[in-house]
Amino acid sequence: MNNQTTNPDKTMAALIHLSTFSKFFIPFGNFIFPLILWTAKKQDPFVDEHGKQAINFQISIFLYFIMLVCIGTAGIVFLGIELSLHEPFSISEEFISIGNFASAIPILLYIGFIGLLLLALLILDIISVITATIKAREGHLYKYPLSINFFTPTSVGNNQSKNEQFNNTQNQRQ
Repeated sequence: MNNQTTNPDKTMAALIHLSTFSKFFIPFGNFIFPLILWTAKKQDPFVDEHGKQAINFQISIFLYFIMLVCIGTAGIVFLGIELSLHEPFSISEEFISIGNFASAIPILLYIGFIGLLLLALLILDIISVITATIKAREGHLYKYPLSINFFTPTSVGNNQSKNEQFNNTQNQRQ
């Protein structure tokens, strides 16, 4: 993959990455604003590559978040049912009552562990977006960590279709 392009729109690429922080102010802003900025300048290969990377990473982070929440909820329900089978466990409007506090330690540790994983995911998101913004501003490409490629990134400077690439390799063999 080419690390630099000749005349990229570095500002737009950096804005695509920064616009993902809009999720802290507008629900699903991390998908909406980068998508709008990306489609506005999609003809620039540098912006196209950064737009794909930003959207792929935001979708991946969202899926990891949903997965952690589902695993966390299932684990809490499982541990809560196990806890209620051994000790009296009741939740009312005024208080939560646990017959023996020592039996609640596994569920508290589990909640803490899931919370730490969610915090690590948030920190990864913030650091990766800031790093991608800096790289885009410098004119370099950036590959996000743990990103699933929903939109396949293309090499900047390689504008051949898959069929043209296949035909070129077939012609070279003959």
